[in-house]
Amino acid sequence: MQGSGGAAGWWTGSGGAGEWWRPDPPREQSRAADGGVGSLPDVAGSRAAFWGLMGFTFVMLIAPQNIVPALKPLRLALLCAVGGGTALLIERFHRRRPLAILTREMWIAAALTVWAAITVPNSYWPGGSASFLVGFYCKSLAIFWLLVGVLTTTVRIRRVVWALTAMSVPLALVGVWHFASGVFFHPLRTPDKRILGYMAGLTANPNDLALMLNLLLPLAVALLLITKHHRVRLALLAVIALDVTGVMLTFSRAGFLTLATIFFVYLWKFRGRPAARGIWALVVVLLVVALAGLPMLPASYVTRLSTITDIKADRSGSAKARWEDNFVALGLVARHPIIGGGIGQSTLALNKERGTRWTDIHNVYLEYAVDLGLPGLALFLLLLARCFWSTRLVQRETAGQPASRELFCLAEGVQVSLMAFAVGGTFHPVAYHFYFYYMAGLAIAIRETWWALKGAQPGAGDPSPLVSR
Repeated sequence: MQGSGGAAGWWTGSGGAGEWWRPDPPREQSRAADGGVGSLPDVAGSRAAFWGLMGFTFVMLIAPQNIVPALKPLRLALLCAVGGGTALLIERFHRRRPLAILTREMWIAAALTVWAAITVPNSYWPGGSASFLVGFYCKSLAIFWLLVGVLTTTVRIRRVVWALTAMSVPLALVGVWHFASGVFFHPLRTPDKRILGYMAGLTANPNDLALMLNLLLPLAVALLLITKHHRVRLALLAVIALDVTGVMLTFSRAGFLTLATIFFVYLWKFRGRPAARGIWALVVVLLVVALAGLPMLPASYVTRLSTITDIKADRSGSAKARWEDNFVALGLVARHPIIGGGIGQSTLALNKERGTRWTDIHNVYLEYAVDLGLPGLALFLLLLARCFWSTRLVQRETAGQPASRELFCLAEGVQVSLMAFAVGGTFHPVAYHFYFYYMAGLAIAIRETWWALKGAQPGAGDPSPLVSR
């Protein structure tokens, strides 16, 4: 992992042999990395499941039904997800394989679902909790299962990462366009004008757009480290710059803090890589450009960022309200530490406790604690930790192996995305959404693919001592 190539070697792909991610692996090793022992064969059913997953991802991020209204009755997201899941089940049944790769993370997610179901009768609104569990949360878990079951080769994981990176471009471009043309998000009734995000459910709110772009940004960095063609690298650099710009133009305080976290995490990760001096040089250049551009930023942006440490200066009052809601939520958890208010009912719980405002808890961890009690929060934290350590395991075992450079970089990118969610989740009400469960599925898929390449049985990975075998 300690290379000796300079900046030119990093950029042109002509670095010396010391740059472990640059040498071309032997042809047979490369083929093994694409498939490998234990990987799911690329048969018709498997391919159909993969493209169903890709279609679902496209619909959720790009929302073509909002661009072409005639597509709305087709329910494309449901069609792709059900089609992909059915194809995977048929293929596994036909080949007499387990219907699911039963990893510990799958069992934790199942335990979280069972616990949520157990708490439904004691919910503030039992019918609402039951509907939320079946109609919303189970969809996130289904995609989590589909990702782990379908992404069984390095090629497939790489394709999904490329697709996600490409889809971040229209998200960021629309944000930039809305900023330039003065298209604002009207539901935010505040003195500070905020741009309207992308026209999709996951990114319409500017805060959600910032979160999504921050989660996708490390994937673009991973591809930058993998790719050798300088034109493709230039394109990826442009995507990274566009994503960063999109985050900043949302005026999201949480987005800024998450972006800063990503920046410093990569500074820490690159510190021990002499061969990444080109990346260091690039970081310095980008930092200088960013500092030079500070005077060009609207004064309202700098003022808004200042409210991170001085919530009394926030003219909208949202920072103060969320801070107060956090303490109200902590009080609820202290009085109801086991059962909670029921899945999806944190808003009702807050309304009953501090008066009717119909605002969510902008904190993923408190959302789980209020809804499902401390047991639910503990299960989520365990799942998050397992996913994080899964990516760490792959990085540790593939470091210094030229044939596995792709998996190393992909695992690193997903790990940084998980870190971004861990930080951003402190300020977002997205406990049960696709944001986390998509990245979690990628993390487990990368680990299981690596274990399959080593000849281990599916689900045999043991990424951390958090749960002993």
